[in-house]
Formats: sequence, C-alpha cells, structure tokens
Amino acid sequence: MTRHRTPWKTGAVQLPPFDHDVWELYDTNNDWSQARDLAQEQPEKLKELQRLWLIEATKYNVLPLDDRFAERANATLAGRPQLAKGKRQLLFGGMGRLSEGSIIDYKNASHAITAELEVPAKGADGVIVAVGGSIGGWALYAKAGQLRYAYNFFGLTNTIVEGQAIPPGLHQVRVEFAYDGNGIAKGGGLSLYLDGNKVGEGRIDQTEPFVFTADETLDIGFESGSCVSTDYSSNRFNGEVNWVQIDVGEDANDLDHFLNHQERLKIAMALH
Repeated sequence: MTRHRTPWKTGAVQLPPFDHDVWELYDTNNDWSQARDLAQEQPEKLKELQRLWLIEATKYNVLPLDDRFAERANATLAGRPQLAKGKRQLLFGGMGRLSEGSIIDYKNASHAITAELEVPAKGADGVIVAVGGSIGGWALYAKAGQLRYAYNFFGLTNTIVEGQAIPPGLHQVRVEFAYDGNGIAKGGGLSLYLDGNKVGEGRIDQTEPFVFTADETLDIGFESGSCVSTDYSSNRFNGEVNWVQIDVGEDANDLDHFLNHQERLKIAMALH
C-alpha cells in the first residue's frame, strides 16, 4: 500500500509525483492493525504485489492515474465524457431532480438562462428555475411580482440581483452572465431581461468552479430540497413555466438565437 495524499487535505495541495510515493507492506493475517512495515524486510514480495497492482490497474482502465481532487467533480475540467454535451440545452416545465451531471456545463464561462412563463393575474411569485441549495447554487425567481436572481457562493455569501415586475400573461425572462475569464471561479456581470428588455443588472464577485452539491438538483417551476436563498417566499412558481433554455458561450449574449414557442413545441413533439 501507499498513501499518495491525505484524504482530508483539500484545496491547493502540492502533491509529489507518483514515482516518489513510498510503498509499505503489511502481513494482515497476523498484523491486522498494520503496525509493522515489512517493506524493507521483504522487498521481493513488495515488488511482486506492486507488479500485480499495475496489471490489475491496466486491466480495469485505472491508468493514467489522476490525483486531482475537486476538479474531478466537473466533467469538462476532468476531461471525461458527460451525459449532456454541447452549448445549448432545452428543458421543460415540471422537470426536476436533475443532477448537475445531467445538464450542460456552464461553469467558468459566460452563459444565459431563458424561461417562458405564464403569469397569473395576481402576479408572479416563486421559483422559476433553481440549481443547488443552501450550501451553494443559484435561483431565478419572482418575489411579489418582481423578477430576481440569487447566487449562493458555498453558503458564505448570497448575492441578489433585482429586476422589474413581470406583468400577467405570457412572457420571456432571461438572465445573462458575462464571465470575467482568465481562469476558474472568477466573477462577472449579470443582467436580467424581460421580453428582451434589460430590467436589472448586478455583479457576482466569485463563482463556484466545480459542482454545487452532490445531492441538490436542478428543478423547473419549483425547488426541491433546501432553498438557494431565503429571499423568496415560495419554492414553487404560482404560474406555469413552459420551458427553460441554457446557453453557453456566444449564444449567451445573443437574443436573436431564441426560438419562438411554436418552434420549441415542434422540437418537443419530434423528440417524442
């Protein structure tokens, strides 16, 4: 056995090359507490077991070894396949409990979230779309009729950007995030739109680069689990959320890329 890293030491930890790791050898039939290291006494046995480990690691595609920690939670940064690919994803009202691995990766990049709403006569209220929960995430929602966006950074800070009131009827709301760039976990400017018109703006100073949480999810028209922010009074939208679209990169600041509602219905019918 060898201990390449101490599991509870996270963050920017400087790790040695794998070739510098010190291997230990224990007779667990007689030394179950692993108190006596036999590596120096039985070097040939140690080499035999090291070779066996390498054979099994090759057999089961363990190699190459990856000693990164938090980065491995993000498929893009880790360089592994992911369920949802591309720069655009269309989701529909009522969808929920979607893990972060089942939506396209928009972190560390400029992106936009667009939603089509049917607002009741009494005005909009509640969660339109949310990702994550109390320990990190974001939510696009309405409070007392007003469009709002909240970004929760690891439960440490909660930034709220306010827009304008959403009138009753069919409307399109959108949040655009312009990423600062030059690395991961940077901040950026945020703008809120109502039917293509800017109605609010603010700034997110720092973003979470890898994953918000292992068990909180993306929900449309409601929020399951813990709430991203204590600012909204209801975790369920009081009207209808017809669809939500996520755009990453160039599409995130191009309103002309929107498909109208009829085109979206055609796409949905074709998929079924």
